[in-house]
Parts: sequence; C-alpha cells; structure tokens
Amino acid sequence: MTLKRVAFGGSVCAAALLAFSMSAEARRARCFTTDDGYFPCNYRAVDDAGSFRISAPGYPSYVLEIDAPGFAYGYVNLGRRNVPLPGQFVRSRDDGACWNNPQTNTKLCAW
Repeated sequence: MTLKRVAFGGSVCAAALLAFSMSAEARRARCFTTDDGYFPCNYRAVDDAGSFRISAPGYPSYVLEIDAPGFAYGYVNLGRRNVPLPGQFVRSRDDGACWNNPQTNTKLCAW
C-alpha cells in the first residue's frame, strides 16, 4: 500500500469521526418541563431515531428514548441513577419540539 493511500484512508476516518462527534455535541436550547417550567438547557441527540437528553445546572436531566415514530419513553436522572417516568410520551401535533404524556398530564419541550 502506498503512503498516499494510507494518508487518504486516515483522513477519511478522521473526517468520519469528526462528523460523528459533532452530531453528538450538546447545543444550547430553551427547555420546558411541567415540573420545572422554562429554563436554558443543553440538548444532545443520543441516537438516529430522535432520542435526546436535556440537561442544565440546577435541574434534573431528562432523556426521551424514541420507541416508535411519535412515541417515546422518558427517564429523569436523579444523581447517579435514571428513574423511568410513568407512561408513554407522544409527540405534540401543535409543536414538534414538545412531547406530552397523557397518562400523567406532563409535558417536555426543547427548542
């Protein structure tokens, strides 16, 4: 194998790794939860299905894991453990950044 091919292959791998790490970086957002109200937060996509995590200093961290398009299950991080939130979350028809839980009348949004 020539040195040019090795260098090119390494560059392609580095570019792919950089693109993957950039998509996993947290971005600043504005969040809302029924319990916490509005607050500035960090939003991080956790998979290709649309699952995400929101976190902010002084607030619990929340994770919504997409189960099927438009449906998710939630978790709240309380210190060192994730606690499942009861019921299933449904994506809001009025605002795609919001998820509603009809069983508990709770809402979680990230814009």
